[in-house]
Amino acid sequence: MKAMVVTKYGHFPLRLMEMSTPEVGEYEILAEIHAASINPIDFKIRNGKVKMLIKYNMPLILGNDFSGIVLKVGAKVTRFKVGDAIYGRPRKTKIGTLAEFISIHEDDIALKPKNLSFEEAASIPLVGLTSYQALHDILQLQKGQKVLIHAGAGGVGTFAIQLAKLMGATVATTASEAGMNLVKSLGADEIINYKTEQFEKRLANVDAVLDTLGGNILEKSFEVIKDGGKIVSISGMPNARFAKDYGLGTFKTLLLSAVSHKLTTLEKKHHAQYTYLFMKPSGDQLRILTNFIESGNIKPVIDSVYSFHDAQKAMEHAEAGRAKGKIIVKIR
Repeated sequence: MKAMVVTKYGHFPLRLMEMSTPEVGEYEILAEIHAASINPIDFKIRNGKVKMLIKYNMPLILGNDFSGIVLKVGAKVTRFKVGDAIYGRPRKTKIGTLAEFISIHEDDIALKPKNLSFEEAASIPLVGLTSYQALHDILQLQKGQKVLIHAGAGGVGTFAIQLAKLMGATVATTASEAGMNLVKSLGADEIINYKTEQFEKRLANVDAVLDTLGGNILEKSFEVIKDGGKIVSISGMPNARFAKDYGLGTFKTLLLSAVSHKLTTLEKKHHAQYTYLFMKPSGDQLRILTNFIESGNIKPVIDSVYSFHDAQKAMEHAEAGRAKGKIIVKIR
């Protein structure tokens, strides 16, 4: 099969290579991939930024979510049959959606929402699961609470705003002038132009923050939450609590405790709870999102669609950080 591959860690372009079609385990299905999406985790993996959490063998097929058709089912698969239209996010040891085929555990997929095209469906799994696990599982957002969602016009932001509104929250978000109409159309209640305003001076007593940017933005987010508020980040530094929960062992736990020291200090100072989210695949949660999508409560936001041969251009567009919504690679 054809696949977009990196052969070593670093800022190297994707290469179109011929790879073996994956074997199918007894609980797995073989999917013919129709579309995949580009996510920041793709270039973080390529650059070796998540090596501490998971190491990959090279050559490595990139890509972390997809939509497609079931071609073959393993002996113990019970939920899916050949011909089903599906979408999903493979577990971290089985990534590789920028390819013609993938084998994936049946627990990691769901039937594709009937009202979405393959390209639209491919935009959902990673950002949808990230948003759901951040807002529902970790922040436990309640009706009437106020949440700040950073980078509202980005892939995660466009989904998270819609989900937070569906959960009954008041949503503040940051965006540039170019993204303001989009985030307003998605339901954002308060929009801060990050190029001309400082969100930490505009906001106070926020119940929760979903941080997608890390660094300074994450640190300043502690200034806007109320006593006992919660912050979840997908771009910040993993801390010792995460290392213990993830089973990283004593050495890595101590290391992450040291490098996340500033965040731990801010946690204590602001009586806050900080959580680093390394999203988990879940077919069950995708089925919940499918219901929201099929009922019209959440809509995909697509920035652009690239051909399979132009996957490297799609990656460069994603890295530029100016996309409004999701960047899709059409495989078939």
